[in-house]
Amino acid sequence: MTTRIILAAIAATTAVVSASQTPTFSSRTEAVRVDVLVTDGNRPVLGLRPQDFEVRDNGVLQQVAAVSYDEIPLNLVLALDASSSLDADQLRNLRAAARALLKGLASRDRAALVAFNDGVVQHRALTSEVAGISAALDEVEVTGLTSLIDASFAGMMIGEADVGRSLLLLFSDGVDTRSWLTPASVIDVAKRSDVVVYGVEIGRRRNSFPRDLSQATGGRSIELESTKDLHATFKAILDEFRVRYLVSYSPKGVAADGWHRLDVRVKGRSVNVRARPGYQSGR
Repeated sequence: MTTRIILAAIAATTAVVSASQTPTFSSRTEAVRVDVLVTDGNRPVLGLRPQDFEVRDNGVLQQVAAVSYDEIPLNLVLALDASSSLDADQLRNLRAAARALLKGLASRDRAALVAFNDGVVQHRALTSEVAGISAALDEVEVTGLTSLIDASFAGMMIGEADVGRSLLLLFSDGVDTRSWLTPASVIDVAKRSDVVVYGVEIGRRRNSFPRDLSQATGGRSIELESTKDLHATFKAILDEFRVRYLVSYSPKGVAADGWHRLDVRVKGRSVNVRARPGYQSGR
């Protein structure tokens, strides 16, 4: 059974979420958690330990307490564009790519399905019953306009609602034409969230909300020419997320509230490090 997310409630919730976050970045733990991808060229760097990382919070060196790699269950939230700009072939490719992605989940992982057009519909809440998510993809039908920004907010809230590490895979073939929420308000929520966003878009745009959201959360934005490449792209996203580190520390020597600029490095290694640029805590 699908659940329609009421957009008026979403809009009202935005202010509540922004104001009620604890001053420690994660609402579920007292430590700051930062998802970090470390690569050498195109290859992931594995086997790093807490002492290998250097983390600065507003320029202040922090003591890394723990580093996890593929040890925490994954919450995968699929937020899929179902506006009328998708044709039958594109929808078929999208469904096939999503089903292939779901097959790559482990038994301990959970998934949820959101589709958006004139509104935002949660077809399935977070569940380990992947077969049900796969079947629910047939419920997604294309119609109407594009509530991309509202759907992004809804996807992050679903990902935040459970323990584990959360990946929001946001797919769209166009720009927002329907949302109630503003880009700035949802980006602000993203700065207070642990959810990592990977945006996949069909076509290239100078101004891209999925790109901005991905950058704010330390994820990645991918632009494709057509949906024919979705299968490989979705698989690559899951594979990449699997090898990300979850670095945690308890902030010391920094203010409790406000914007915290993050600088994450690997000591003594010339490698590429991808992480969120910072986080917002307090009011």
